[in-house]
Amino acid sequence: MKFLVVNGPNLNFLGIREKGVYGSETYKELVEYIKDVSGKLIEEIEIKQSNSEGEIIDFLQKAYYDKVDGIIINPGAYTHYSYAIYDALKAVSIPAVEVHLSDIHDREDFRKVSVTAPACVKQICGKGKEGYIEGLLYLLEYLK
Repeated sequence: MKFLVVNGPNLNFLGIREKGVYGSETYKELVEYIKDVSGKLIEEIEIKQSNSEGEIIDFLQKAYYDKVDGIIINPGAYTHYSYAIYDALKAVSIPAVEVHLSDIHDREDFRKVSVTAPACVKQICGKGKEGYIEGLLYLLEYLK
Protein backbone atom coordinates (compact mmCIF):
# COMPACT_ATOMS: atom_id res chain seq x y z
CA MET A 1 0.00 0.00 0.00
CA LYS A 2 1.04 3.53 -0.74
CA PHE A 3 0.33 6.49 1.56
CA LEU A 4 0.91 10.23 1.46
CA VAL A 5 1.39 12.53 4.44
CA VAL A 6 0.82 16.22 3.73
CA ASN A 7 1.80 18.83 6.30
CA GLY A 8 0.73 22.43 6.00
CA PRO A 9 2.08 25.79 7.08
CA ASN A 10 4.69 26.15 9.80
CA LEU A 11 5.04 22.43 10.53
CA ASN A 12 8.63 22.82 9.36
CA PHE A 13 9.07 25.12 12.38
CA LEU A 14 8.30 22.43 14.94
CA GLY A 15 10.68 22.66 17.86
CA ILE A 16 10.86 26.42 17.40
CA ARG A 17 7.21 27.47 17.27
CA GLU A 18 5.10 27.60 20.45
CA LYS A 19 6.89 24.83 22.33
CA GLY A 20 4.20 24.87 25.00
CA VAL A 21 1.66 23.80 22.38
CA TYR A 22 3.72 21.75 19.92
CA GLY A 23 6.67 20.55 22.01
CA SER A 24 10.39 20.72 21.29
CA GLU A 25 10.63 17.91 18.74
CA THR A 26 11.73 19.16 15.32
CA TYR A 27 10.00 18.57 12.00
CA LYS A 28 12.90 16.37 10.93
CA GLU A 29 12.38 14.22 14.04
CA LEU A 30 8.65 14.00 13.29
CA VAL A 31 9.34 12.85 9.72
CA GLU A 32 11.88 10.25 10.90
CA TYR A 33 9.38 8.93 13.46
CA ILE A 34 6.61 8.58 10.87
CA LYS A 35 8.95 6.83 8.42
CA ASP A 36 10.35 4.48 11.09
CA VAL A 37 6.98 3.35 12.38
CA SER A 38 5.16 3.29 9.03
CA GLY A 39 7.99 1.29 7.43
CA LYS A 40 6.92 -1.63 9.60
CA LEU A 41 3.30 -1.35 8.46
CA ILE A 42 3.18 -0.36 4.79
CA GLU A 43 5.22 -0.57 1.62
CA GLU A 44 5.57 3.11 0.81
CA ILE A 45 5.01 6.48 2.44
CA GLU A 46 5.79 9.90 1.07
CA ILE A 47 5.87 12.92 3.37
CA LYS A 48 5.43 16.44 2.03
CA GLN A 49 5.28 19.87 3.66
CA SER A 50 4.38 23.23 2.22
CA ASN A 51 3.43 26.67 3.43
CA SER A 52 1.58 27.19 0.13
CA GLU A 53 -2.07 26.27 -0.23
CA GLY A 54 -1.66 25.73 -3.97
CA GLU A 55 1.26 23.37 -3.50
CA ILE A 56 -0.73 21.34 -0.95
CA ILE A 57 -3.51 21.02 -3.52
CA ASP A 58 -0.92 19.93 -6.11
CA PHE A 59 0.31 17.21 -3.70
CA LEU A 60 -3.26 15.95 -3.27
CA GLN A 61 -3.99 15.94 -7.00
CA LYS A 62 -0.72 14.16 -7.77
CA ALA A 63 -1.69 11.51 -5.22
CA TYR A 64 -4.66 10.64 -7.44
CA TYR A 65 -2.44 10.05 -10.48
CA ASP A 66 0.15 8.19 -8.38
CA LYS A 67 -2.57 5.80 -7.16
CA VAL A 68 -2.05 6.60 -3.47
CA ASP A 69 -4.24 4.45 -1.21
CA GLY A 70 -4.59 6.85 1.72
CA ILE A 71 -3.73 10.37 2.81
CA ILE A 72 -2.87 11.74 6.23
CA ILE A 73 -3.14 15.51 6.21
CA ASN A 74 -2.30 18.17 8.75
CA PRO A 75 -3.50 21.32 6.95
CA GLY A 76 -2.23 23.59 9.73
CA ALA A 77 -3.95 26.98 9.67
CA TYR A 78 -5.58 26.09 6.34
CA THR A 79 -7.78 23.73 8.38
CA HIS A 80 -9.93 26.66 9.40
CA TYR A 81 -10.57 28.36 6.07
CA SER A 82 -9.32 26.46 3.01
CA TYR A 83 -12.29 25.35 1.01
CA ALA A 84 -9.82 24.82 -1.83
CA ILE A 85 -8.08 22.04 0.14
CA TYR A 86 -11.51 20.66 1.09
CA ASP A 87 -12.44 20.58 -2.61
CA ALA A 88 -9.14 18.89 -3.54
CA LEU A 89 -9.65 16.19 -0.89
CA LYS A 90 -13.19 15.57 -2.17
CA ALA A 91 -12.08 15.58 -5.82
CA VAL A 92 -9.38 12.93 -5.47
CA SER A 93 -11.69 10.54 -3.57
CA ILE A 94 -8.77 9.05 -1.63
CA PRO A 95 -9.59 8.25 2.01
CA ALA A 96 -7.94 10.88 4.18
CA VAL A 97 -7.44 11.39 7.90
CA GLU A 98 -6.97 14.90 9.24
CA VAL A 99 -4.36 15.03 12.01
CA HIS A 100 -3.42 17.83 14.40
CA LEU A 101 -0.62 17.66 16.94
CA SER A 102 -2.55 19.85 19.37
CA ASP A 103 -6.21 19.57 20.36
CA ILE A 104 -7.76 22.21 18.11
CA HIS A 105 -11.05 21.88 20.02
CA ASP A 106 -9.34 23.04 23.21
CA ARG A 107 -7.71 26.14 21.73
CA GLU A 108 -8.77 29.56 20.43
CA ASP A 109 -12.31 29.77 19.06
CA PHE A 110 -11.17 30.20 15.46
CA ARG A 111 -9.19 26.93 15.64
CA LYS A 112 -12.18 24.86 16.79
CA VAL A 113 -13.78 24.77 13.34
CA SER A 114 -12.29 22.63 10.59
CA VAL A 115 -13.59 23.18 7.08
CA THR A 116 -11.37 20.38 5.77
CA ALA A 117 -12.41 17.60 8.21
CA PRO A 118 -15.75 16.90 6.47
CA ALA A 119 -13.75 15.82 3.40
CA CYS A 120 -11.90 13.25 5.54
CA VAL A 121 -12.96 9.90 6.97
CA LYS A 122 -11.62 10.81 10.44
CA GLN A 123 -10.06 13.63 12.44
CA ILE A 124 -7.43 13.04 15.13
CA CYS A 125 -6.42 15.88 17.46
CA GLY A 126 -4.17 16.37 20.44
CA LYS A 127 -2.17 13.15 20.29
CA GLY A 128 1.09 14.68 19.11
CA LYS A 129 3.16 12.67 16.66
CA GLU A 130 1.29 9.49 17.64
CA GLY A 131 -1.75 10.95 15.89
CA TYR A 132 -0.06 10.31 12.54
CA ILE A 133 0.38 6.63 13.36
CA GLU A 134 -3.17 6.38 14.68
CA GLY A 135 -4.31 7.89 11.38
CA LEU A 136 -2.26 5.38 9.41
CA LEU A 137 -3.65 2.46 11.42
CA TYR A 138 -7.17 3.79 10.96
CA LEU A 139 -6.69 4.01 7.19
CA LEU A 140 -5.28 0.48 7.03
CA GLU A 141 -8.38 -0.83 8.79
CA TYR A 142 -10.68 1.42 6.73
CA LEU A 143 -9.21 0.14 3.47
CA LYS A 144 -9.67 -3.57 4.34
